[in-house]
Amino acid sequence: MEKIPVIYWSGTGNTKLMAEAVAEGIGAAAVLKSVGDMTAEQAAGYSALALGCSAMGAEVLEEYEFEPFFTALEPLLQGKKVVIFGSYGWGGSYMNDWEQRVKAAGAELAAPGLLVLGAPDEAAVASCRELGAALTKA
Repeated sequence: MEKIPVIYWSGTGNTKLMAEAVAEGIGAAAVLKSVGDMTAEQAAGYSALALGCSAMGAEVLEEYEFEPFFTALEPLLQGKKVVIFGSYGWGGSYMNDWEQRVKAAGAELAAPGLLVLGAPDEAAVASCRELGAALTKA
C-alpha cells in the first residue's frame, strides 16, 4: 500500500487537529508530518498528498515554513492527487487562491479545499475524515 503524507503547518493547533482527522480518513496509508519534517523533494515522491495550512496575516499561507515549502513543491505537483485544508480566524479567502495554485501546477484536487473557522468541532472533524477518504479513492 502506497503511503500518503499529510503535511501541515499549525500555529494554534487547530490545523494539526484537522491533519490528524484527515489522516484518520486516509487510514493505514497515512503518514502525518509537520511541514518542517519533510522537504518538497521528499513530498514529490508520493503520488497523493494532503496539505494543510492555516490562514495568516492578510489571508496567505504561513510565510516562513509552509509558503517556501509549497513554492518549492508547486513545480513538482504535475499529475499528483491532492487535498488541501486549513483553519482561519476571519475571511478564509486564502483557500480559493491556494486551490488555483494547486490546479495551475497540474495537480488534481480530489475534493474542494476544506476550511474550518477556529478549532474543528465534531462536524468539521467528520469533514476532515471525509477529505482524507476522498484522497484514497481512484
